[in-house]
Amino acid sequence: MAVAAPCCSVGRCRLQLLVLVAAAAAGRAVAVMGGMLYPRESPSRELKELGGIWSFRADFSPSRDAGFEQRWYRQPLRQTGPVIDMPVPASFNDITQDPHLENYIGWVWYEKEVQLPQRWLQDDLSTRVVLRFGSAHYYSMVWVNGEQVVEHEGGHLPFEADISRIVQRSPGVPCRITVALNNTLTPHTLPPGSIQYMNDKTRYPKNYFVQNTRFDFFNYAGIHRPVVLYTTPSVYIDDITVTTTSSESVAMVQYQVSVVGSELYSLSLSLRDQEGRVVATGDGPSGELKVPNPNLWWPYLMHESPGYRYFLEVKVQAQANGVQQEDTYTLPVGIRTIHITSTQFLINGKPFYFHGVNKHEDADIRGKGLDWSLIVKDFNLLRWLGANSFRTSHYPYAEEIMDLCDTYGIVVIDECPGVGIKMPESFGNKSLQHHLVVMEELIRRDKNRPSVVMWSVANEPASELPPAAYYFKTLIAHTKALDPSRPVTFVTDSNYALDRGAPYVDVICVNSYFSWYHDSGHLEVIPLQLTAQFENWYKTYQKPIIQSEYGADSVPGLHSDPPAMFSEEYQKALLKEYHSVFDKKRKEYVIGELIWNFADFMTNQGITRVLGNKKGIFTRQRQPKSAAFVLRERYWKIANESSCLPPIIKSHILFL
Repeated sequence: MAVAAPCCSVGRCRLQLLVLVAAAAAGRAVAVMGGMLYPRESPSRELKELGGIWSFRADFSPSRDAGFEQRWYRQPLRQTGPVIDMPVPASFNDITQDPHLENYIGWVWYEKEVQLPQRWLQDDLSTRVVLRFGSAHYYSMVWVNGEQVVEHEGGHLPFEADISRIVQRSPGVPCRITVALNNTLTPHTLPPGSIQYMNDKTRYPKNYFVQNTRFDFFNYAGIHRPVVLYTTPSVYIDDITVTTTSSESVAMVQYQVSVVGSELYSLSLSLRDQEGRVVATGDGPSGELKVPNPNLWWPYLMHESPGYRYFLEVKVQAQANGVQQEDTYTLPVGIRTIHITSTQFLINGKPFYFHGVNKHEDADIRGKGLDWSLIVKDFNLLRWLGANSFRTSHYPYAEEIMDLCDTYGIVVIDECPGVGIKMPESFGNKSLQHHLVVMEELIRRDKNRPSVVMWSVANEPASELPPAAYYFKTLIAHTKALDPSRPVTFVTDSNYALDRGAPYVDVICVNSYFSWYHDSGHLEVIPLQLTAQFENWYKTYQKPIIQSEYGADSVPGLHSDPPAMFSEEYQKALLKEYHSVFDKKRKEYVIGELIWNFADFMTNQGITRVLGNKKGIFTRQRQPKSAAFVLRERYWKIANESSCLPPIIKSHILFL
């Protein structure tokens, strides 16, 4: 393992805390290899979830490298020193009462011992055992029984390792999983950040440093999403790619299947509808399935049966190691098309207007850790609100969340962690190489999801800087090459005349906070300034526009008449000023409005943030503010005006 060199005479106690390994230190970008199918049980696959209590230890040594020097992975973590219980999945920051852990930067260590079923451990080369992490923030190194099995850079996407050889070699020994996790952000990570050392010994303790970031949410860290062990046969389905086209009477499902473990195999496919009826069959690693009279995947409030999905069962049979093997995987498939014009966004040939939200994976105690109760509550609130869409601001969300978007028909703008790209050094080749890999990982994970209608490669970068032109031209071209079926955007807050990345996007996404961050308190300027914003962008680029962020902070229960900033009344009044302009421009080329934000969320401490960002229309505990009712009335009204809304939903809206 390579250690970052010390930055000055203080030596190893400084940048060794970064210990961000050779790949990160050298800026090495490795093309994504293999598939990343979501782990699902089948007749040939078993699944063991590893959520619950793990052993945990933060490395508080001055250089944050004691765990590596003492090789904590070689023995049970409890034998290295004091450990505490830590829930997985969860952020570690808010679990204890220790303020040092809440704001900790550096390496932390997790460990879990698990007993595997005996049938998984037969050393006959026919069973493959895989360890998979839904995500861990930010840089991860994983050992099994003291042997390193995988490293991964990036805090929001899955990674896995084949551990068959290790666990099958010692079938009577518990499987001990050790994870070293580093949440340090550098100018070349996504999101970027920097470490600042405070050298004034009259003001700061020895070796004092802080993590600086240029984004407005808390840098929660930990094993944030499920950890599982799953099995496949040694000949297995590694990846599936599906695209769809349709007309009124027939749909075509194009597929590609990757099989690993043998070159001699037979492959069969069957597509079933939601009632279990087979509607199409195929064979071979690539081809096309013809679906007569298809049920299309429609967004919420565009059809009486939104989110309709078929199920593609893929089965491979092969002879390997003298044994007949069979692997089965079932992939949900939504049949839908996307098309954009200079003024419209079309789903299945019908105009679609984004009336939705921006969100965060954020809640009390658990931080960014996946929580099923919270997820289901959020989707109930989205549907109550009449929201048909959201952006994954500002990182990919959990696959479990994406599954529900597919199921309920919630449209997603899928955004990578490219937030806070403000420093010139974050536009260099080292950063770009990593950004390209992140987009490969994101598309590999979410390419088959009907809810995902557009990729967003960044949020509010310094796109007016000269290097931004080449950076975004390259990044967007790479994204389009990986997935030609979806439009690509990034979200800008730059001046329309100076933005160097906008020429390469398919849809203009603009953030603006008129009467909040400037002209504070002056609601009367919104119509003029917002109208000018839209007209300038459209005149320059002739592309459809989404108002991708707008809003105002409000402290729940704080009231003022006339409306004053931070009151619930001011938030309501600001929204209504924006809406009056949206209603004019959505008749022309504005194709969406996404409020900032769905719910209040935690940020770093600062004089402009009182226990976090308060721009939510719901509190952090998911209770509605007055603005939630303003949006609910608006969103259901927009849905009611839609020409493609079925009578059954229109009658429901009238009842509301």
